[in-house]
Amino acid sequence: MSISNSLSSVPARLTLLALFSATTFYCLYKSRRLRYLKLSLNPNPKPKPKIIFLSETGTSKTLALRLQRLLASNGVAFDVVDSRHYEPEDLPKETLLILIASTWQDGAPPAASRFFATWLAEAAADFRAGSLLLSSCRVAVFGVGSRAYGESFNAVAKGLATHLRALGSKEVVPLCEGDVDGGDLDKVFDRWCEKVLAVLKGGGVAECDDGDGGGALECGVYSSSEEESDVESEIVDLEDIAGKAPSRRKTLASGEESNGKLSGRKEMVTPVIRANLVKQGYKIIGSHSGVKICRWTKAQLRGRGGCYKHSFYGIESHRCMEATPSLACANKCVFCWRHHTNPVGKSWQWEMDDPREIVNSAIDLHTNMVKQMKGVPGVTLERLNEGLSPRHCALSLVGEPIMYPEINALVDELHKRRISTFLVTNAQFPEKIKSLKPITQLYVSVDAATKDSLKAIDRPLFGDFWERFIDSLTALREKHQRTVYRLTLVKGWNTEDVDAYSKLFSIGDPDFVEIKGVTYCGSSTTSKLTMENVPWHADVKAFSEALALKSQGEYEVACEHAHSCCVLLAKTNKFKIDGRWYTWIDYEKFHDLVASGKTFDSRDYMTATPSWAIYGSEEGGFDPGQSRFRKERHHKSSHNQSG
Repeated sequence: MSISNSLSSVPARLTLLALFSATTFYCLYKSRRLRYLKLSLNPNPKPKPKIIFLSETGTSKTLALRLQRLLASNGVAFDVVDSRHYEPEDLPKETLLILIASTWQDGAPPAASRFFATWLAEAAADFRAGSLLLSSCRVAVFGVGSRAYGESFNAVAKGLATHLRALGSKEVVPLCEGDVDGGDLDKVFDRWCEKVLAVLKGGGVAECDDGDGGGALECGVYSSSEEESDVESEIVDLEDIAGKAPSRRKTLASGEESNGKLSGRKEMVTPVIRANLVKQGYKIIGSHSGVKICRWTKAQLRGRGGCYKHSFYGIESHRCMEATPSLACANKCVFCWRHHTNPVGKSWQWEMDDPREIVNSAIDLHTNMVKQMKGVPGVTLERLNEGLSPRHCALSLVGEPIMYPEINALVDELHKRRISTFLVTNAQFPEKIKSLKPITQLYVSVDAATKDSLKAIDRPLFGDFWERFIDSLTALREKHQRTVYRLTLVKGWNTEDVDAYSKLFSIGDPDFVEIKGVTYCGSSTTSKLTMENVPWHADVKAFSEALALKSQGEYEVACEHAHSCCVLLAKTNKFKIDGRWYTWIDYEKFHDLVASGKTFDSRDYMTATPSWAIYGSEEGGFDPGQSRFRKERHHKSSHNQSG
């Protein structure tokens, strides 16, 4: 009988199948036995404890490395792992985990950590995983967030802690929530680290006291038993403003209001913030204001040209003081030139300084900085003396000046000294715009033209940010003095929205539209912008011309300042008379109108624009009375465009 015939019978085929199964089982057994023997020879089969961080801007990573160093110095070894490189399937193998997690926009995890956070959430919700999956794992979670974002504060850390508990892990130290805008993140984190170290050295589990919340504070944990402050958003970043005003009075110990201060409230600028911003050239005025000398002030002192406001509106840049009565802001814009080192908040909840003291101190500090220009090449005695008597104040240094409760009184103090006012608001406080007294020129930042792009670019604290934005533009329409839409173009973010921008014109009906390319302020962990996002002057001009065309003659391109990559659109029927532009300001006339107490509008204090500032002029907005200074640049450029 042939082999094929013998295998065709049913008994023979069953015998062969049984033999194959037995052989396969034996091979698998030997393989697993060998693996077991290898593991038994390993003196340390348990995985090394890990500190896993979820970080967007680098804060959580920095804290993770700090904790690792602390533990190592006490003989406790941990690996630090970025969650984006960690395989969540390995979680059941872990016996000890510390997680340090940041919360990003809308309560979401950092982009690179979303897979890790999603896996954990799905595992906790999956009944097949059960509550024993991580039963052999001890965990501790620290959250990094901002209370300014309300309900989403530390949402990621809270979620991770909840999911880990659902999967059976045991917390060795309770969840701790750090606030990057509370001024005490380092202190809270250090207290929590001490708890972690004590538990690891002792082998137990840390418990926070219940009581009235004092125990929770000692543990560095924000819990439901903690006595919450009635201050909605007492928030300041860990790196902020510097200098100190010479004559600020201290709050009365009795807690009574004095000299315009809301006593009993905390100062906006903490000592840590103050010390950090000293390095950045800022000078602090009192407890919440700041002043800093502008590079264009120094440039015009040296006769090297003025800023775009000099070209567009005729200010004397060497006599301009850049200041703010509120370092706090309600946005965290991607192009923030301070890299979010200023405080943030949604309402005024801090101690308040007297407006007269703020103005006096600002002038003192500013003139002291101007005096330091004495002897610098190009600075003449005439220009130096002029600079010591400021005639303009740009209330746009940093933060949201309109938040300051006494902004009208502060404006009055400036006008009494015949100092013009250029105030910039981020369009989140429409009621403040409505109640604002006449100022020389009022700007509203229009950083995007749609709800989604505004949210992505400005990263606002308010949930109803779009409604506030539209209401702010509407309030602008009711102002009689000069009004401006201020557009900052960011390549890849908002440069394609010409149609959407043009639709906003009818809401606020501004006198002018300033269009400026974003300024690259160097690398920052809080912003992903690069030089690729910076438009050339040719790009800004093309966008401006397209926007003017969309207005169907209501606005025309009037001026430019090529050095700043900035272009001005002006309302044709108000500022173009007999073919000539009148975008400049008669400052003496403005102050006379304010002093008269009579009603007036933007046409009452306009004056003719010089030819060199007109769009398309050979000078490109550079004052021919100044001397152009060009730095030698040795880097290669792949662009041939001017700007």
